Amino acid sequence: MVLNRRGAAVVAVALLLLTSGCIGFLTGSEPLEFSAEPAAASGSTATDAGYEYNGTRELTLNRTFEVGSQERRVIATNRIADYRKSMELGPLGEAEVGVFNVVTTPAVEVAGQTLNPIGSYSNARLVEFVQQQYSGLGDIRRVSERNITVQGTETAVTKFSATATIQGQEVDVFIHVIKYRNGDDFVVAIGVYPQQLEGSEESNVLSMMRALEHPVEA
Repeated sequence: MVLNRRGAAVVAVALLLLTSGCIGFLTGSEPLEFSAEPAAASGSTATDAGYEYNGTRELTLNRTFEVGSQERRVIATNRIADYRKSMELGPLGEAEVGVFNVVTTPAVEVAGQTLNPIGSYSNARLVEFVQQQYSGLGDIRRVSERNITVQGTETAVTKFSATATIQGQEVDVFIHVIKYRNGDDFVVAIGVYPQQLEGSEESNVLSMMRALEHPVEA
């Protein structure tokens, strides 16, 4: 990730870093670090929907950009809350095929500019990351979009259809993706479940999205 600064812009960055105590970052001796606050589905919402919370893990990324003519390093710590649900799939029997993840990632602002590209990504772009994270997931297509209220803000939820490989068998699934900003972080929630269970599971996923809280204690 590259951020070019010239003239007054370089001075603005220098002043920002000096006044925030980031002298080590300015001189190149230290990276600038950002850490997202964790998020989760509040209260008993996940339990009522039949999802089990499997903890929140950290994912740390390193990025380098330019301030003036010198490279500087940024370390961003993301948080991923994981929920799973076992469901009955007829001939396949019971399998852990309900997935709900909540990802928080810091906006990473320097001199008033947000460096985290997630801020400009559409839900269609975000679902590409889902495909990278879940093996056997393909043929992703947009189905519909609706607005729900999350933490007091009306936010778009996009629904996609896809295929997933489960116990060696191809199963049609739906994916719901939502993204919003709260404070210094972006919050992304993703729900995946078999299409044959659409009626109940769509309602469960949307309920969990409406119940998102950020920040929460990890």
